[in-house]
Order: sequence, then C-alpha cells, then structure tokens
Amino acid sequence: MAEHTLARQLAAFATGTGYDTLPAEVADSVRRRIADILGLCVAAHRLPTSAAIVAHVREQGGAAQATVIGGGPPVPAPLAALANGVLAHSLDYDDTHLPSVLHPSACVVPAALAAAETSGADGARTVHAVAVGLEVCVRLGMAGYDRTAGNSTFFEHGQHATSICGALGGAVAAGLLLGLDEDGVESVLGIAASMAAGIIEANRTGGTVKRLHCGLAAQSAVTAAQLVRRGFTGPPTVLEGRFGFFEAFLHGVYDPEAVTGGLGTTWAVPGIFFKPYPANHFTHTAADAAMALREQGLDPGRVERLVLGVPAPVIRTIGQPIENKRAPETGYQAQFSGPYMVAAGLLGGGGLGLGLDDFTDELAHDPARRALMAKVEVVADETATAVFPEQFPAVLTAHDTDGRVWRQEVLANRGGSERPLSDAELELKFRDNTAGRLAEADAALVMDRALRLGESDRIPDLLRPLAELTNTAGGPRD
Repeated sequence: MAEHTLARQLAAFATGTGYDTLPAEVADSVRRRIADILGLCVAAHRLPTSAAIVAHVREQGGAAQATVIGGGPPVPAPLAALANGVLAHSLDYDDTHLPSVLHPSACVVPAALAAAETSGADGARTVHAVAVGLEVCVRLGMAGYDRTAGNSTFFEHGQHATSICGALGGAVAAGLLLGLDEDGVESVLGIAASMAAGIIEANRTGGTVKRLHCGLAAQSAVTAAQLVRRGFTGPPTVLEGRFGFFEAFLHGVYDPEAVTGGLGTTWAVPGIFFKPYPANHFTHTAADAAMALREQGLDPGRVERLVLGVPAPVIRTIGQPIENKRAPETGYQAQFSGPYMVAAGLLGGGGLGLGLDDFTDELAHDPARRALMAKVEVVADETATAVFPEQFPAVLTAHDTDGRVWRQEVLANRGGSERPLSDAELELKFRDNTAGRLAEADAALVMDRALRLGESDRIPDLLRPLAELTNTAGGPRD
C-alpha cells in the first residue's frame, strides 16, 4: 500500500527527476521566479514588519548557516527561511497560480535557498528543487479546488492555502537539497503536514499576520527536512489517510488526480502568474480597466459614479466591508481594496503602471483618491464570474458628469500566459524593487546570476550582494 500512496508518488517524482530532465521552459521559469522573489525581499525592507522579523531572527542566535536578505551575517537555516519568506510575501507582489489562488514561490524559494546555502548545493540542484517544490505545492492546492463551486475549498474554510500547501512544497524542495532519498521525501511530507497552517481573516478586516504566513511555511519546510535527516519519520498515508492532510483541511473532499495526473510530464510551474502590481491579485484587472479608461480620455475629476464588476467570490476580499474598502487606513489595506485600485488606476502611477510608491499610508488618505473611492460600488458580474478563477476579470463602468457612460472589460490578467510579462518588464520590476537599497551594479549582478542559475553559480555567490542593504529609498512605511 505504501508504494501507491500519494506521498510516495510525490516522493518518487521528486527524487526521480533532476536538473537535466527539467523541460527548458520549467527551468527558465524557476530562474525568473527566484530573481523576482529576491527583488521582492529587498523591496520589503521599507516595511516596519520587515524590520521586526529581521530583528526577531537576529535575536534568536544560533549557527551561521544561511543568509537573510538585508539581515547581515548568516543565521540558522530555518530562521533565514522564516525571515525571507516574510519579506517575499509582505508586499503582495509575489506570483500567483490560478485557479488554486496559491502564491507558491514566496514559500518554496526561501525554503530552498536556505537549505541550499546550508548544504552547499549548487545552482542546478537548487533550480531542480524549486521546480519540484513549486509543482508539489500547486498540485496540493489544486486537489482542494472545487470545480463545481469555482473556488478553493481551502479558501471557503478560511484557510490560507498558500502557507498550508507551501509548507509541504517547500519541505520537498528543502529535503532534496539536504540529500533526502525517496523514503525521506515521503517522511518530510508527513512531518510538514503537521506544521502547515494559516487563516485569512486578515484579508477582510486588517492586521499584518498574513505577512508571516509564507515565512512560517518556509521555516516549517526547512525544519521538517532537518528533522527527517535526523531520523524523524512521517505516516505514508499522510495525505489521503483517515486522519490525514485532506481530511483535516478539506473534510475528505479532494481530487487525487490533481495530485498525480501527468506528474513528471505536465508541469504547472511555467503557467504561474507573475504580478505586475504590488496588490492583492484579485484587484489587478480593476487597475487595468481604470488605466484603460484614463488612456481613452476619461477625466477622473468628472467621474460621477463607478461600478466595478468582479467575480462574485472575490467581493468579500476586495469589496467588503465596503465602508472599509472605500477608506483604507494604510497602504497595506489599500492593497486589498477594489475601490482604491480603481482610483489609483485612474490617477496613474509608477512601475509597470502601479508601483510600490502608489501604496503608502499617505496616498490611502489622499483626498483625490478618497473622493473617487467613495464613488465606487463593487458588484458581482456574470461575465467575470464565469471566467473566474482561471483569471481574475473585472468590468469597470464609469458615469461622468456629462452623462457619458464608459465601459472597459479586462478578462485576462497581465502576467499570465495570455498577457505575459517580458524579460524587460520583469527586469524593470526587479530594478524598481531594489532601487535605493541595492547598488545598480549589485542589482545587475544578482539579476544576471539568478537568470543563469544552474550553469555555475552557487547560492552563496547569488546571495552575498544581498546580505547588506542601504536605505537611500526613504525610511520604512506601512
């Protein structure tokens, strides 16, 4: 029986592949995601919560094993994974898989980098481990996707699937880099499943706890791998067992084919969406629609009413409570506000259309934005709901003071396969994220090494320029 459990099949996949067997598009996708995550970790140093997690990690002491981005001398590998996972997810700028609505790289990449650095693994092994970890994470997330309801069952239960599935995907990646065999990878899934957690109420009503989730998942991942290497074991039926992962999180309702179907031949990794804007992914097409209307000539000062049509399941995240979404108190709350994204898109911004500096506490209180947000209704749209969650569409209708009605549909997200970000756009995002905190020469070096990872560079060479950052971009903000 153990040879046919889901955990055993995932373990066989993980240990039965290698860098040389990865499809070129998978390896290339992984390298781009590592570069993206490193840029996000640098950018996140503007936040008070980032300073807090780095200080917390440094206070713990312990063996000098792995690098915290902007954190100085090395720290124990699980703590490096914790800090970097927090940094990676804190700006809500990390990639997303659809329709599972997972943010896999922010969990898997920090875990893999910490494990690779402490074990001395080279770039090729690291790229392979990240690819496998991402694939495992996404497949577990898709096992909990309810195709009838068109939504994640994890999400319906109030669970953050990212940190839950990310702990397991990250553990597989870390386990490979620490040299675990098939039995060991099976056990690492069994142990990480007891460490996986995360609830998403903060998306609705505030709090910064969600920033911890990917860090806690990455820390659990590395810890689980280290414990297996010391002899701990997990149950072979950890996933499908009567008291296993899917029973505990999904009440036993899951799709086993999503876990193992096409495993090793069909890869989800290249299809994971990169984020062009630093905000909750549900809000992106709202910004795109607003920017399109502005380009068509809509004058924000002459707007009388705005109706943002979105998929019905996302309203509770970006449109409720509507009084909160129309008046976010912080830049962080603005990242989860449909009305704010409409206002920001109409008024224009930086980066790839909207950048980090468009989400400050000051702009959340900006009178022009507040005036526009007050005019935004967030409603369910049938067209958008029909497409969700393969995409996160929006239909924006604007009524101006001249009686004209403007309408813009955006049915596909920028950053996905239908509207991919170019290498130049990803480099612009990376440079925007590192500006003022990393010298231009170092930024170019890190980007180049990340995109060539697998050829020769070891992980310490990649991370060395990132251990100490400057702060000429201004003080921290939230």
